[in-house]
Amino acid sequence: MASVHEYKRFENSLILKAKNLVRLFCRGLVSSLQTVVRILTRRYTVVLVPHSEKRVYNIHVTVLSMACAALVLVGIVGAFFWYGASYSSTRNVLADKDGRLKNTQASLDQLRDETSRLLRTARGFEAALSNTLSALGVDTPSNNAASPSLSGDLSSFFDIKETAEGSLQEINDIRRLSEYLASAVEPVKEIGTLLDSQNALLTEIPSVWPIKGGIGHISMFFGQNENPFTGQYYIHKGIDMSTYRQGDAIVAAADGQVVTVDYDATGFGNYVIIKHKHGFYTRYGHMQLFRVHTGQRVQQGETIGYIGNTGLSTGPHLHYEVHIGSDVVDPFKYLNIRSSIAKSVR
Repeated sequence: MASVHEYKRFENSLILKAKNLVRLFCRGLVSSLQTVVRILTRRYTVVLVPHSEKRVYNIHVTVLSMACAALVLVGIVGAFFWYGASYSSTRNVLADKDGRLKNTQASLDQLRDETSRLLRTARGFEAALSNTLSALGVDTPSNNAASPSLSGDLSSFFDIKETAEGSLQEINDIRRLSEYLASAVEPVKEIGTLLDSQNALLTEIPSVWPIKGGIGHISMFFGQNENPFTGQYYIHKGIDMSTYRQGDAIVAAADGQVVTVDYDATGFGNYVIIKHKHGFYTRYGHMQLFRVHTGQRVQQGETIGYIGNTGLSTGPHLHYEVHIGSDVVDPFKYLNIRSSIAKSVR
């Protein structure tokens, strides 16, 4: 029982001490608050004495009011600096955007100039393409959007509106040009097909200069000429081509098949005859050496031999003939040679 009473006394003393501590803390807190309030509410008098000394102005202020005024002043000054920094940053951003806008405007002006130049070039292309298509018998592309007069008053009104605004005119012109070029694709393809067929045809007829590299000149034309051996006039059935030397390569004037590789001591000497399509035959005489054999297929421009002085010849040259069936024709009409060579031999 004695231990229980001692525990109770200890517990009561502990509670009493806790109460005393709480009471002391509350008193200290209240005392501190009262002190702060007294300091903040302490009144000070500011005396303003004018030079006339007629009237003295007394201003009563407290610490609290002065602290509030100081906070307001600090807030105003801080806001001023913040807005100043913000304004400076905004001004820099606006200046940067203004510079970009000027660059964009300059690029837009340059784009409009290039668009105008493109349209002028396109008009020239359109005229040239139309003339080419007309000459080749190919239908000219029709482009309603590119037509200057659209059907209906409403469409004319829209055209006037776009021109007046000025911002959509370039887009409208580019759109029309794009539509025209799209419509011109098929005719251009037809031109390509036609040129391919013509190119295939030109490889099948004797249309190239039979000496490699287009060198040499015509020393005797087709038709009536003076025989260099007898001095009599006779019909020369080909053309003689000379480079003043032996050994220059002779090429096939068209695609074909070699039908004759032979030697004629009193005439053409070493000669080759090639059969081509459409009834054409070509003969190459007075050759030095052969590069082909009978039955061989050759292509236009392929070397078949070399210029020589074999057979009945007064010097190294190539005797070149063109036959259509059993008729002998002037080879010069089919030759596709440079204009400078044609002028020099005339």
